[in-house]
Amino acid sequence: MNANFDAPAVLGSLAQAVAALPSAAALGRSLAARVDRVFFVACGSPNRAMAGLQYWIERISPSIEVRRYFPAEFMAQDPRRLDARTLVVLGSKSGTTKETVAAAEFLRDRPCHTVAITQIATSPLARAVRDHFLIGETAESFLGMAMIAHALVGGLLAAKDGWPHDDALLRSLAALPQAVVETAAISDPRGAADAEALKDDRNLYLLASGPGFTTAYVFGVCILMEMLWLHAYPVEAAEFFHGPFEIVERRTPLILILGEDPSRPLMERALRFCEKHSDRLFIYDSRDYPMTGIDPAIRPVLAPYILQAALKRISARLSALHGKPLSTRRYMWKSDY
Repeated sequence: MNANFDAPAVLGSLAQAVAALPSAAALGRSLAARVDRVFFVACGSPNRAMAGLQYWIERISPSIEVRRYFPAEFMAQDPRRLDARTLVVLGSKSGTTKETVAAAEFLRDRPCHTVAITQIATSPLARAVRDHFLIGETAESFLGMAMIAHALVGGLLAAKDGWPHDDALLRSLAALPQAVVETAAISDPRGAADAEALKDDRNLYLLASGPGFTTAYVFGVCILMEMLWLHAYPVEAAEFFHGPFEIVERRTPLILILGEDPSRPLMERALRFCEKHSDRLFIYDSRDYPMTGIDPAIRPVLAPYILQAALKRISARLSALHGKPLSTRRYMWKSDY
């Protein structure tokens, strides 16, 4: 395994998130009778994890309305349906993201129930909401926050709509850190080869469907763009044939992300097209990974996080090849914006 990946550190840093899973599920169950709609509010990678949750609520629940917002847009829009039967879930790794904290403050005097997922209890976000769940200090904040959010929503769906897989979800979420470590180990040799093949590219295209677009966006925007300063373009498979496919040529680098959810046929169609017109396909399919400890019924739900672990081996290697540490920023946290 490449030195950039410390398996014991990853497992240890996610222990607090794992410990919070039962209480998150319990809160979801306790709120079920009082909730008709869920609003997700976050920036960056938490927002995109919430997009996957939105997909599954819309797929599973006949009774819950679900919306997702960036905090600044949420406050500007001030949705009229924000009432006592609304659960608002906010996420921020640091708990200090200005827009997300402002959204929580904006909600203080509203009748909705607010829940935050963040690192520490003393953060402004944690102090501004009714309930909060903590992931602790971890470099795997995206995964930790997603795990707790899934447990919360799983409990809500089980109690409100009789979703039968809540227990399987909790077992699978507890096993997810080890499955991520397993995936990283399996993927490291391929990550090195793919990074070598991509090291001279500055424009990369990522294609995914359904909840898999969480992976495409977080890897493309939050890692390749933010951390490596590459031009990365996540594209949804449902939109691919309505314009974006015109850029595909023989030398176009395309990272294709296939999951196991109901949107998979959309990606399979896109894959067939890309195989005809590009010689540079990097295909990441969740079916290729064992996901040890993940219940078969839950594989489609957690596949995006497994695929993220696989793809991150590319970025770790590109970081070394480019001499560009993933922690370096040009503007973020350094200037007013």
